[in-house]
Formats: sequence, structure tokens, C-alpha cells
Amino acid sequence: MARHTPSPARRRLALGAGLTAAAMGAALAAGEAAHAAPAALAPPVGGLDPALTGPAAGVTGAVTNSVTGIGYLKSHQLNPLAKTGVDPLSNGIGTQIADFKPVSTELLTGPLAEGAALQDLPVVGGAAKALPL
Repeated sequence: MARHTPSPARRRLALGAGLTAAAMGAALAAGEAAHAAPAALAPPVGGLDPALTGPAAGVTGAVTNSVTGIGYLKSHQLNPLAKTGVDPLSNGIGTQIADFKPVSTELLTGPLAEGAALQDLPVVGGAAKALPL
């Protein structure tokens, strides 16, 4: 009679071999990435400002990049689908009860649907303008 399922010892051996091969592949990939990382991340030395090459270069670069990043975030369009036909924020819902003033979601979603940045929003725009840059 033919046996279709391997014995438990064979299954354990196959599982062990597969896990060993996967671990070896992961170790080789990690070693290769660690070997290539210093060359890829090393900044060019020639022609840099002397203030950016000393012991405080990391701190100076981090502060400069963070301030520049904040300036970019303040003026960057928040909604990537703004001014397109598939923007879900361009759909507004409104209601009016009796003779009260109508209430709508356009007050909140309108600026985002028009491509507003953080500094252009009604409530948080004032706080964003206080940030550097």
C-alpha cells in the first residue's frame, strides 16, 4: 500500500532544512545590506561648509533639515486628491432646520478640497504661521 504522507521524522527534517535555508538567506541579505549601507549613506566630503563637517555636523544638519521640513509641511497641499474629479472631500452635506442658518460640511472640507495647505486652514492656520519658516 502506498503512503501519501511522510513520516513525522521526515516532516521534521524537511521543516528544519527549510527553516535553516530561510535563516541563511536572511543572514546573507542582512550582511550584504550592512556592507553596502556605509558607502551609500556617506555624504561627499569635498566642498562642504566647515560647520557641517565637524563633530556637531549631525546636530546642525538635523536642525536645518527639520526647520526646512516644517516650512515645507506648512505650505504643502494636504489633500493629494484636491481639485480632481475623485476627491471625496468635495462632496458636502448641508441641512437647514426651520428658519435657522443652514449648516454644512463645506466649512470644514472646502479648504481641503480646494488644495489648501496647513497654513491656509481656518483654525490651525494661525498656529501654523507661528512655526519657523
